[in-house]
Amino acid sequence: MNRLDAIVFDFDGTLAELTLDFDLMKRKIAALGEVFLGERPEPDGTPALEWLDQLVARAMEMDRDEGLEFASRGRLVLAATELDAAREGRLFAFTRPALALLRDRGVATGVITRNISAAVRLVFPDIDAEVGAFVAREAAVRVKPDPAHLMQVLERLGADPARTLMVGDHPMDVETGRRAGALCAAVTSGHQGADAFAALKPDFIAPDVAALLPLLDEAGLI
Repeated sequence: MNRLDAIVFDFDGTLAELTLDFDLMKRKIAALGEVFLGERPEPDGTPALEWLDQLVARAMEMDRDEGLEFASRGRLVLAATELDAAREGRLFAFTRPALALLRDRGVATGVITRNISAAVRLVFPDIDAEVGAFVAREAAVRVKPDPAHLMQVLERLGADPARTLMVGDHPMDVETGRRAGALCAAVTSGHQGADAFAALKPDFIAPDVAALLPLLDEAGLI
């Protein structure tokens, strides 16, 4: 393999402790949805962002103005939940040393996240100085697993997808990298065990980013 141009990381669960309670987030959306839909929707396996969009679409069919109000309030609920979680969050101890090592090796770094930038900056206030490109939810053309999210960062870094590694703690991150034509690495430092990634067959899998870097070094990628 050729050396990497760039490594792009997910944030929560990959570079920082995963404190966000997605079940709580969905319960809050369900409670709000009951106001606009007349019945309490039952959360399913759909991610919170996409589930909110589905519920808003149902509300829009009933009353467009009410649907727009639901969408606005729903986004505020998501943001408030993310900010509350971020206040309890912190970077993993290995994050800054890992980014410094990659910088010394001449590997560009980026971060993409479905979280909002304000929440990320509560945990990592100097992220813009530490990575070459950072695209949070509100700045993304389309959020992951759409590959456009990753491509947006790679355009800023001037990196070739084929010489890029996407690293994340959720199968969605591996899917994003695959769809963009990048190499993929899964880390189990979030809430997903190794078996969650089996079907996707990532190029690398490690307990965390600190354990991943020696694997990349041994493979001649960094």
